[in-house]
Amino acid sequence: MPIFEYQCKDCNTKYEVLHKSSVKIEEVTCPKCNSSNSRKLLSSFSASMGSSSSYSAGDSCTTGSCGLPSGGCASGMCGLN
Repeated sequence: MPIFEYQCKDCNTKYEVLHKSSVKIEEVTCPKCNSSNSRKLLSSFSASMGSSSSYSAGDSCTTGSCGLPSGGCASGMCGLN
């Protein structure tokens, strides 16, 4: 199951919820104020390259030398830098 990020529109708290993507946003409640008035945030993700990766130790996603356009690995979150 994926982790989704939300922000409460009432108290401005950001929080994460582990649930199926089919859950309606009305069913999600803020852990701080228990409000159901939340919005889903767009979040980055991380993917494992595995041991068969052809990247070298000097590769960096922030410079684009990992083979993807600059920032292509969620702004360097792929662990190459």
